Amino acid sequence: MAKVKTVKITLVKSLIGCKKDQIATAEALGLKKVNDATEQPDNACTQGKIKKIIHLIKVEK
Repeated sequence: MAKVKTVKITLVKSLIGCKKDQIATAEALGLKKVNDATEQPDNACTQGKIKKIIHLIKVEK
C-alpha cells in the first residue's frame, strides 16, 4: 500500500481582521488559534486552501 504524502500546516498569524472566506478556509484545515498545527494530505484541494491563506500559515513538507 502506498504511503500518503502529507504536509504540516501551522497557523502563525491571527485570524482577527481576515475576510470571512479566509477564516472559513483556516477552520476547514483545522486551524482555529495561533500555533495550531495539523497534518493534511498533499493533494490539489489542500494546495488550493494553502494558497488562499499562505500569508497566515507556515507549511512544512
